Amino acid sequence: MPPPRGRREPPRYAVELPGAQLLHFALAPPGAAAAAAAAPGCFPPPPARCYSLCVPPARGGGVRAARLLRRLQQRLGEGGWAGCRVLPLLCYGPRRRPRRGFLLQDPRGAPGTGRRLAELLRAQAAPRPPLAVYEADARGALRQRLWALAAGGGRRLLRRARVVAAAAPPLHPAAAALRGGALPPSAPAARARLRQCASVIPEASAVLEILEKCPRHPEKGEFPVIVVEGLDATGKTTVTESVKDALNAVLLRSPPACISQWRTTFDNEPTLIRRTFYAAGNYILASEIAKASSQSPVIVDRYWHSTAAYAIATEINGKVEDLPPAHHEVYQWPKDLLKPDLVLLLTLSPEERIRRLQGRGLEKTKEEAELEANSLFRQKVEESYRRMVNPACQEVDASPSKEEVLKTVLKVIKKHCAL
Repeated sequence: MPPPRGRREPPRYAVELPGAQLLHFALAPPGAAAAAAAAPGCFPPPPARCYSLCVPPARGGGVRAARLLRRLQQRLGEGGWAGCRVLPLLCYGPRRRPRRGFLLQDPRGAPGTGRRLAELLRAQAAPRPPLAVYEADARGALRQRLWALAAGGGRRLLRRARVVAAAAPPLHPAAAALRGGALPPSAPAARARLRQCASVIPEASAVLEILEKCPRHPEKGEFPVIVVEGLDATGKTTVTESVKDALNAVLLRSPPACISQWRTTFDNEPTLIRRTFYAAGNYILASEIAKASSQSPVIVDRYWHSTAAYAIATEINGKVEDLPPAHHEVYQWPKDLLKPDLVLLLTLSPEERIRRLQGRGLEKTKEEAELEANSLFRQKVEESYRRMVNPACQEVDASPSKEEVLKTVLKVIKKHCAL
């Protein structure tokens, strides 16, 4: 039975267990018949105790919330939480924007754990995350008590509800918030997010200033625009340089040179902020592509597909099957971004890619280190690339010799582009 009009359905939660398994639980609606049932599998039996927190929206929008989430993650990863397991948590529900947080399992049920969590949250600026405490009642049913924590040490009970297992929704709960969240869907959205960033990241103002000077609707010239995508060490640099020479083309890269000096700054920020930088870079790059393609063919080393694929793989936790289905809007090219004529996706086996990475001896980015350490993350990035449409990626096996790969690439270009 749906909740009465005007009353929101109680929140649901998705917790990511080891092995990337998503387990869902919910709060029983007020007035629901009580029933003693086994607690959802993410809650170990006594003497263990569990706590959770979810970061609420803050002034400055998602930027401040994203930074608070990362700060809490860092603090929970430090010493003082020995023996506790911290798991990613997502709070969601109808008419609720998903909120990220953590479920903390304390197998010993130490009384000091709850006090330290409360102290950690009280130290944050308002609106600070409330603290949820999970305990079994006299009948053995698991209940959540949600506490608002005052900076001075007081607390106020916001909610007391029974916790029940829940089925997984048809679509990952974070999918609906991707566009407009970690994946700005347009240039105005990227500009708005950069303005939010400017209050805490000075470099965002510089990026915004450059973006504001770009034409709002740049048009591609008469020559073809060819994008080369792929994970690091798949041979993008070699291919783009070789194709540039073979076609007497202009080679451009994302992020463009005019903002690449701030790349390290944004790479050290949460995904929401990092992807805003790359999205803005795509729109800045589009103006360069428009100008260059009026005089010669243009080869682009990474463009929108990279921004989208990494955002999707990061924000959609769980396994590959938890990704949004093919043809979901997150895989669509933005309507206001200059579109290329062809997108090539270079692919390699995981073993060969790691072998090439080790031979390069270059410092890894955070995401590249994640790709190497987490095969599931790599699989999600690659599958996201494959689901992109309008334009879709044309896959090219990059494992043969450089000469063979170049020959194949030129053949694909000749088939799809008027050269």
